Amino acid sequence: MKKFALIAASLAVLASPALAQTSGTAPAEAKFSTVAKDEMFSSKLKGLNVYNQKDEKVGEITDLAIGKGEQIQAMILSVGGFLGMGEHYVAVSPSSVRVSYNKDKDTWSAKMNTTKEALKAAPEFKYPK
Repeated sequence: MKKFALIAASLAVLASPALAQTSGTAPAEAKFSTVAKDEMFSSKLKGLNVYNQKDEKVGEITDLAIGKGEQIQAMILSVGGFLGMGEHYVAVSPSSVRVSYNKDKDTWSAKMNTTKEALKAAPEFKYPK
């Protein structure tokens, strides 16, 4: 849970400069941060396969929805389909996906307590126009 909180905080920090630019006002001064090697980046999340407890692939993280509070509101998962045909997108709560980093293998993984069938039956997410 601590790791997820760090991930959410990191993503909020990444999103805040973009949100600030749209408001028309700039911050008084630039603030700089240091980033550890095992911090989560949105580029590491996008395309990450999501597996269930049986180690079956149930989907892939394709996007993040960041709310006005600069926190991740949903992870957009792609379920099913082949080469972009027949894909079904669903929005899931970030608290339902456990993202972890394996230092020995230098890899990220995502786990979720669900089945592919349950995700396919979930309400479809459609991007706003």
